[in-house]
Amino acid sequence: MTGREIPDEYLEGYARLLTEVCATGRRLTREELESLRARGELAAEAGYGLRALVRRHMAVARDTWPTLSPAAGSHVLAAMDQAIDAFAEGHERAQLLAVRQEEAARREFIDDLLYGRSDLGRLAERAERFGLLLSRAHAVAVAQGCKPVEDAAPAARQVEHAVVNRFGKRRILLTSKDGRLVCVAPGDQDDVLSFFAKQAHAATDGGQVAIGRPHPGAGGVVHSYEEALNALDLAERLHIQEPVLRAVDLLVYPVLARDRQAMADLVRTTLGPLKDARGGAGPLIETLTAYFDSGCVAAEAARRLSLSVRAFTYRLERIHALTGANPADPVHRYALQTAVIGARLLGWPDDDV
Repeated sequence: MTGREIPDEYLEGYARLLTEVCATGRRLTREELESLRARGELAAEAGYGLRALVRRHMAVARDTWPTLSPAAGSHVLAAMDQAIDAFAEGHERAQLLAVRQEEAARREFIDDLLYGRSDLGRLAERAERFGLLLSRAHAVAVAQGCKPVEDAAPAARQVEHAVVNRFGKRRILLTSKDGRLVCVAPGDQDDVLSFFAKQAHAATDGGQVAIGRPHPGAGGVVHSYEEALNALDLAERLHIQEPVLRAVDLLVYPVLARDRQAMADLVRTTLGPLKDARGGAGPLIETLTAYFDSGCVAAEAARRLSLSVRAFTYRLERIHALTGANPADPVHRYALQTAVIGARLLGWPDDDV
């Protein structure tokens, strides 16, 4: 709005003030300075730019200067300096307040969007202001690093800069929540989420990124966000080291964990005897995990555990002897592998089930 003519009301009494200061040599009073600050705030709220306002003050001073005493030039300059500084302070104060209010409104919207705590119709209206059309399906990607990341952190700015430069004004929402970076994008724009994942992984020094499935409507954003969070939680419990996780690839784990009691019974029945081993069940659970994760190739599993093949094979034989189930037998393998997954999900044997 800097192109509009600035009304005289924002400079009311300014020329008279310069004339009086020139005559008396005094400094501006506290009340005069506060009045100038108040007018600066009003001008900012009306949308007038600070540079145009300063030029207007300078123009009034130039018009007034010929009527002032030549000997009082230093007094006039000092008064101008005080007046413009106070006016600018008020203008900046209003701008800062507006930014803080905008940040608060954005944070409130993000909380409501990700937790589904607002009326869906009202939420959809607010979403357009922040670039989202909730009538479309959306997917959410969540990045988690070793350290919490907030909006003002260098990592957040780095990722935002890269995504905006690459995709411009697409309807994307980038933010942080609970120390994690979050990207909400239309469900049919997987390229955005994949690029975000790559940038976030690098910016968080090797952090992990999870991508939820696309779901329609405002409730779909919540659903996809929760899927991404659950994927990160599963990765931590199952020691999955992949840099990018997709909820669609992990659907089997929530299915297995849905009936906790049945899973706990399977773990106790199948793996319970391993507690009687020297050193407890922990090392043998690690043995089974490495064996299954390596495609049931003993040499590769031994390498992952820094064991000799002979030592690793002995552990498999010990598991067979204790449980009655042979990890190398396809008939037994499924039950053992499912029980191992359940143990990792439930935290067994460290946590009793």
